[in-house]
Amino acid sequence: MKTPDWIARKVSILLPHSASVQGGRAKLPKTPQARLVALVPTPPVAKAPIPLAPPVKLRTASLGAARSTHERLAAMLRHGEEALSPRMLRRTLNALQAVVDPRVSEVEGGIRAKAIARWYGGATLAQRRDMWLLMSEQFVSNPQTVQRAQADYAAAVGTADEAAAEVHYRRATVSPRRRLLQRFSAFPEGIRFLVDLRAEMLGHLKSDKRLQALDVEMEYMFSTWFDVGFLDLRRLSWDSPASLIEKLIRYEAVHDIVSWADVKNRLDSDRRCYGFFHPRLPDEPLIFVEVALADAIADSMAPLLDESATPSDLNKATAAIFYSISNTQPGLRGVSFGDSLIKRVVESLKAEFPRLKTFATLSPIPGFRGWLSKNAVDTLARFDGSERAALGRAFGSSAFGAEQMMQTADRAAELDLKSPLRKMLLRSAALYLSSLTPDGKPLDGVARFHLGNGARIERLNWGADGSAKGRRQSFGLMVNYLYDPKRLDRNRALLAQGKIPVSAEIESLAL
Repeated sequence: MKTPDWIARKVSILLPHSASVQGGRAKLPKTPQARLVALVPTPPVAKAPIPLAPPVKLRTASLGAARSTHERLAAMLRHGEEALSPRMLRRTLNALQAVVDPRVSEVEGGIRAKAIARWYGGATLAQRRDMWLLMSEQFVSNPQTVQRAQADYAAAVGTADEAAAEVHYRRATVSPRRRLLQRFSAFPEGIRFLVDLRAEMLGHLKSDKRLQALDVEMEYMFSTWFDVGFLDLRRLSWDSPASLIEKLIRYEAVHDIVSWADVKNRLDSDRRCYGFFHPRLPDEPLIFVEVALADAIADSMAPLLDESATPSDLNKATAAIFYSISNTQPGLRGVSFGDSLIKRVVESLKAEFPRLKTFATLSPIPGFRGWLSKNAVDTLARFDGSERAALGRAFGSSAFGAEQMMQTADRAAELDLKSPLRKMLLRSAALYLSSLTPDGKPLDGVARFHLGNGARIERLNWGADGSAKGRRQSFGLMVNYLYDPKRLDRNRALLAQGKIPVSAEIESLAL
């Protein structure tokens, strides 16, 4: 049997209703390629990404007793909520193994992978999870081969055979799963398919640890495929295709875009928006950053989002303010673009506007409220007795504890400029931003991103975000991170030593 006939037959088993039936038997087109096309659902638009079903919560009540794919492949009957019967699971595994058959070419492997991807597009979530489990549990390195290669390498260390033994050992540890993913990436929509597959799978990692091997492998492969050296930096403007502007609206994750007038304002003459694009996803920004050109570091979002404001004079602009950075692809979690994006954008802006000297952000503090509510008692204990007494007098209560502290935070907009209650919140925010996790990373996620890129905490801004989201997350507080090109390496070195780089202003607020 020829290869196209074989794969068509195998895939037809996974798609029992894809061919017309006549006389109790599937009637297939005569040519092998036509058979393959008939066995898979046709995408609604030519060259469109393979559609994925919307996320559905999968019941996992019996997950603790769930059988591994090894047990299910050796069984005869389906148990509980298992989507594929043992027979169908074996056939699915055979189809996946055929993709990485060493006897077939990259092109043929890609054709087989595309057939499976189209079956996946019409599968239920439970059936898809069975395929994830097969990819995670069945495509592993042979442990005996790895052990022998490791022993050979250990024995060869210090000898003339060391290099060859190391190469052999490295090859032995590469799982067939990696080869499988490479074959899926061979067809035009393959990378889009894999990114969407991982995005859907991420929501199930906590409930099913068996998927972690596949997840880690995909993250490793994506880090290679989406290396910044392969990405294109493109500016998005009001003259960009409408489809790109619509994606800018859809993916904006920091400050919601509420209208076309809003997005037009963000793309005005004194603004810039840049995104990273991958050649295999040419119409899909992977990450984008919005920048405002001004004559000083911004201390409030209102002027930046004011649609009626007159554009800044570009001849007087000396500061570039990064006020929104949004990742667009959940499936690329763990793949870092932000550091390189900011560096490339700074270089592009400096080339276009030589007068620019200051590069800073106006950033949210998304975890502040949650942290303060859990740590109010400990934070308040850092104030001395006279300070707590002053807080009580300002609050209008003889006692000032954690409850009063949170009540104060909720009415932050009402506080007077010189109020000790206002200073208390600023000092608490400075403490939060300067705090580290047990593994030595900044506690706040946004701070972790910018400080990891070499920025420093420059200034806290009171009432900078008056939106409901801003008040909910951080009582309206925002922070500037300063990117000083001459101090990026020094700041990263400080962070590596467990010291948060801060300005003198922030240091003066330290508790």
